[in-house]
Amino acid sequence: MKNCIDSKKVVGRLKRIQGQIGGIIKMIESEKDCEDVLIQIGAAKAALHKTGQSVLEGHLHHCVLDAVKAGRGDEALRHLSSAIEQFSRIV
Repeated sequence: MKNCIDSKKVVGRLKRIQGQIGGIIKMIESEKDCEDVLIQIGAAKAALHKTGQSVLEGHLHHCVLDAVKAGRGDEALRHLSSAIEQFSRIV
């Protein structure tokens, strides 16, 4: 990505989430209680949402800000609007 985000930080978060998903799969395979599985799904979902917030924040503070400073404010706002729309689709 265009230096908008801290790649190492985001990749680290995603790898932890990947581990959470693996744990959920194991829980299901070993027939753990549905409530426990749902708790872990909620935790993974929250972690993924937080990662999305981090990416969106990086986009705002770097990509959008740089574009505004370069006189491309309208373009930056279009891209920001699109990014917010994409992020808001994550349920």
